[in-house]
Amino acid sequence: MTYYVYVLKSELNGILYIGFTSDLERRLKEHNSGKTKSLKPYLPYKIVYTEQFDTREKAVNREKYLKSGIGREFIKNTLKKYIELFNPLDKFRIPAGRQASGLNPFMSIPK
Repeated sequence: MTYYVYVLKSELNGILYIGFTSDLERRLKEHNSGKTKSLKPYLPYKIVYTEQFDTREKAVNREKYLKSGIGREFIKNTLKKYIELFNPLDKFRIPAGRQASGLNPFMSIPK
């Protein structure tokens, strides 16, 4: 089975959310339907970044890393470079002390 770590971006205010799943389409629909209480106020979301893994354990470990301070910096820097190249008008933010997430098919990194 394939697992994905993803980063979602709120289209409302640019907040990022990090998670993992084995079904990206389903998970995005769940987030955008308001089933995730903590994300509901910031709907809708789009995927701005993904990484693919062959085991659940690897995906969970990567998700934990990306939710750490240095991991959030990695996401912020990676997305900043992408936005500067392809969409300079786009904005995002990672609130201090909050977990972030999102997805972008152009930013996928197979593992």
